[in-house]
Amino acid sequence: METIKLGISACLTGEEVRFDRGHKRSPFAMVQLGKFVQYHAFCPEVAIGLPIPRPTIRQVRDEDVIKVCRPDGTGDVTDALREYGKSVAQKSSHLSGFIVCAKSPSCGMERVKVYAPDGKGSEANGVGAFTEQIMKHNPLLPVEENGRLNDPIIKENFVMRIFVYKKWQKLVESGLTQHKLFEFHSQNKYLLMAHNQEFYKTLGRQLAESDLPVQETADQYILGLMTALKHKATRKTHSNTLLHIAGYFKKDLSKQQKEELIEQIESYRTGLLPLLAPLTLFKHYLREFPKAYLQQQSYFEPYPMELRLRYGY
Repeated sequence: METIKLGISACLTGEEVRFDRGHKRSPFAMVQLGKFVQYHAFCPEVAIGLPIPRPTIRQVRDEDVIKVCRPDGTGDVTDALREYGKSVAQKSSHLSGFIVCAKSPSCGMERVKVYAPDGKGSEANGVGAFTEQIMKHNPLLPVEENGRLNDPIIKENFVMRIFVYKKWQKLVESGLTQHKLFEFHSQNKYLLMAHNQEFYKTLGRQLAESDLPVQETADQYILGLMTALKHKATRKTHSNTLLHIAGYFKKDLSKQQKEELIEQIESYRTGLLPLLAPLTLFKHYLREFPKAYLQQQSYFEPYPMELRLRYGY
């Protein structure tokens, strides 16, 4: 498998680049996910020339403008961080995702503290000046922050999007054709169903009815797909998807086998079993009763099983 390249805030790799010479090494990123990806580390604060150690910087609201500076208002580095972020963003076509440091005034993805000019009070509604540019210039790129990756559903969703986006990038590199677009959509159909029913119904129809050039059709399609996959799949939506898939086996399974399969899906829906349980049974039946259309579905294994992301929900 071709190496997946991810951007990452350097402090999350264990580099001692924080203002206090510390780091925030992410065990998940470096140990679990690190087995399957290659990281390109960035510390925007060091990149723009700030020293290690260095005075604290924060986001400060000055009327309608948010600036990144020291608590006393000096040392404004807003423009420098944004320009560096824009520069990195424009050279990130090789990346399939980005992990950033939570709450950082430069790298935070959301809920960054924005302080009042007098320092008395803050609102957690800012976006890191560097990360804002990464997301603005790469709207398809999966971006997540280390703190949110402690949530198993958010973690699974982020990793899934990384692997889907990497497959898309490989498709684009191979040369876009209408046939390849339909094939890609077909392979991800049930993954899409589990995450967003509305997009599941519309994206295929848009592909079929589009009279635009292939590149424009592809641009519209991948934006829709990556937007849809940001929606968190639930036990209800997964169960609905599994029931659709079960229909492929109605002529193959005995009455007892059908009952067992439905029971597994229902036990998953009600929280008694993890998603892995009904999926394992489906894989068993696929080996016994091969279905070419189902065997190509990314839904069954959107990322390496060794990541163990479907064990906990």
